[in-house]
Amino acid sequence: MGASQFIVTGHGVDVGKAFDAAVSAAQHESGHGGYTGTIAEKSDYVIIAATGPLPISRKVADLEALRLLREDDDRISDKWGPAGAIRFTEDGKTGWIFFGWASE
Repeated sequence: MGASQFIVTGHGVDVGKAFDAAVSAAQHESGHGGYTGTIAEKSDYVIIAATGPLPISRKVADLEALRLLREDDDRISDKWGPAGAIRFTEDGKTGWIFFGWASE
């Protein structure tokens, strides 16, 4: 089986609730059967602090996630391992970029 990259957005200050909501939405959209290549395959996440001045924008968080995927960062490179989570602020609200590799 292969793997696909994913990048999705979660909303709220509580990273756990944002992650659970993103997983649930992906399961609803892609099914519960496994091997979807989406965040639906993830059961955990690792918070990754973005580089540069804080707070960061969603665009900067997206770029950081893409960089880490491109560099095959050990924290998120395992399709069976955790998703990465980067916190961002947009319009005064907190959100999270979840990203990584997932089995397909």
